[in-house]
Amino acid sequence: MFNRKPALLCLAALTLPGCSAGLISTVGPDYTAPPLPVSSKWQVTPSADNALPIAHGGQASDLLHWWAEFNDAALNRLLATAEAESASVANAYARIGQARSNLASADTAFVPTLDGNIGVKRSSYSFGGPAFIWNQYQAGVQSSWEIDLFGGLARQGEAARSQLESRNAAWHDARVAVAVEVGNAYLGYRYCEVQVQLAQADADSRRLATQLTAIAAGSGLRSTTELALTQATAADGDRLVQQNQAQCERSLKGLVALSGLEESEVRQLLAAADKTAKLPVPPPFSIDAVPAQVLLQRPDIAAAERDLAEASANIGVEQAKRYPKLSLSGNITPTLQNVNGSALMLAQTWSFGPTLSLPLFDYGKRAASVDAARAQYTAVASTFKSKVRTAVKEVEEALVRLQSAGQRLPLAQQASQAYQTRLQASQTLQQAGLGNLLEVATARRNQLTAELAVKELEQEKVSAWIALYRAAGGSWENQEQMHE
Repeated sequence: MFNRKPALLCLAALTLPGCSAGLISTVGPDYTAPPLPVSSKWQVTPSADNALPIAHGGQASDLLHWWAEFNDAALNRLLATAEAESASVANAYARIGQARSNLASADTAFVPTLDGNIGVKRSSYSFGGPAFIWNQYQAGVQSSWEIDLFGGLARQGEAARSQLESRNAAWHDARVAVAVEVGNAYLGYRYCEVQVQLAQADADSRRLATQLTAIAAGSGLRSTTELALTQATAADGDRLVQQNQAQCERSLKGLVALSGLEESEVRQLLAAADKTAKLPVPPPFSIDAVPAQVLLQRPDIAAAERDLAEASANIGVEQAKRYPKLSLSGNITPTLQNVNGSALMLAQTWSFGPTLSLPLFDYGKRAASVDAARAQYTAVASTFKSKVRTAVKEVEEALVRLQSAGQRLPLAQQASQAYQTRLQASQTLQQAGLGNLLEVATARRNQLTAELAVKELEQEKVSAWIALYRAAGGSWENQEQMHE
């Protein structure tokens, strides 16, 4: 269906880049952003202390400094260097440059082209007699201009502009993805440090118990069986420490690879006294109850929507090729020439006129191109809907994780406190000769397991906050404020 515009209005704008309509009509569909195929509210029921989380109140700038609010210099340094070194971020930024070049080419299609040339030619001719020399000195100017009769150039501009917006959003998405990867890696390292700390304290306790039992066994107050048991538990405690230390080393190597820093510098960053063996504390935020408002903040959804707009514009580009094309061309070529060194003579030539190209028979090639563009639009629309469904799932999952961790953490803390009380009681009885080492070892294992469960839930809660940050769009600038 054609979108007809008054011819005189577009004639006045023909010399301006980005004329939004054809002189006669603009073929192809006029794009309208589709509504997001989501429900009117989230399906996760909020808990009392976790109000249903729009991330950053619908303002994308509100989470720009979310990571900085962790107040962790090591994390900030790792995030900055990882983004600078990331191949995915660099590739996404390079694609922005390509898209910007495509847009510049599309905009210049609306204005005349002007080319100049200078040439010198020396020729020799003979017609059965003495040869004569002909010298020519030319300087010419040529110009051409395509009149956008049916909006093909306008649709090209729409497609190029949508592509640039998509690439810009994709760049932000790559940055958010790298930040989340580094954040999770850093969280994993700090959690590993906590595990080492707990395991070391447990191993020290087991070693002390072994030393005391050995003294008692030497005095005949403890059996060799009890001594062997304490020695076994002490060795097992040392094994757990070494296992966790090796895991921390592997985590550190991952941070080195992500950040691109020297390993010595990463070790110095991670060795900050006030952060060692402490989990990072994320600043909380809330998300709106309306899913569509949250999802529109995600750069990957914004990129997918702009891809859809580009595919829609390409339909018009292909349809315009089935209609007549009008172009104006002209040239001026003054030439100075002489024969056998005689005086120079000026010869001036010029031409100007329109050319109307009429597509006649192409055996269905242009029609097939239109069908292919429509099929591509359908495919991109399907991809867009799939990304939206995935985004909803990611937000819902992050909310469930955050809520579940928040509900289980107090219970785990209660259990840990109870196991700690039982361990202390068992140790008191054993020292008084009223208990046995087996009960103490069992109580110690239960207490360590409970304490690790508490730290695991604290780590899961931080991880859930990071996942929700990612699912809600992360900290990225508005796509209209393109990076220069």
